[in-house]
Amino acid sequence: MWIFVLAGVNLALLLISLLLFMPKDFLKKAKFSISGLYAAVIRQAYPIIIIAIVVSFHLLEVKFIDPKITEWVNHDYTSVIKGLEGDTVYWFSQHWTNALVYFFVIMYIAVYPFTLWFSPLYFVINKEKKAMKSLAYGLLLIYVVALPFYLFLPVTNVYNYYNVNSALEKIIPSVENFFYSTTTANNCLPSLHTAMTILIAYCVSVTGNKKLTYFSYFTMVSVIIAVIYLSIHWITDVVTGALLAVGIIFILKRFMKE
Repeated sequence: MWIFVLAGVNLALLLISLLLFMPKDFLKKAKFSISGLYAAVIRQAYPIIIIAIVVSFHLLEVKFIDPKITEWVNHDYTSVIKGLEGDTVYWFSQHWTNALVYFFVIMYIAVYPFTLWFSPLYFVINKEKKAMKSLAYGLLLIYVVALPFYLFLPVTNVYNYYNVNSALEKIIPSVENFFYSTTTANNCLPSLHTAMTILIAYCVSVTGNKKLTYFSYFTMVSVIIAVIYLSIHWITDVVTGALLAVGIIFILKRFMKE
């Protein structure tokens, strides 16, 4: 079921994006030739390669490296976070409203991943080199900083820690099979969802496309609220993820040339 839900949402968002977010007369002028696409990719090959390497290493880390390091560390630091925050995030899981749960699950599990692949596609097609470089270098820096925390300071997500039924599974049965193919239950601090959605919103804003920027900021706010409301991330995860993204954006603005 989850395949059809995610595919349907992403297809709908793609069609809407082609109509609303692309430059005027894009559909009339666009020539979807293999040679044209190849040329567009070659023009921004370096950032694309960086993104591909980071994503590939992340999947390798999730599947093979993280389980070994977690076993070696043999300690979970969630109790420290829980000691700081108490049951604040857990409280939401006891007061879920169906309409909000549906909305935030779709934003978290479908709309957010859409922004991850559509944004670089938009940058490539529209020759947005600065935005593409910002995304590539920003992703690399965020992951370099976050990786030691994921490996050596494992923190379990909220609903697993409290043994609460997952909101993701409640709305889209079996979707966690997909979800945990790209992450682990103890890669929470800092929140990569928070950091990446902030970075993407910034990169999109660099293009000057107001409609797409508004959509990206709406997605950013929704995802940040979702990870708390759905009892996925601790508040500390979100705060550290946001601080990480803001710090990286400051570095990009300060040191990256056109």
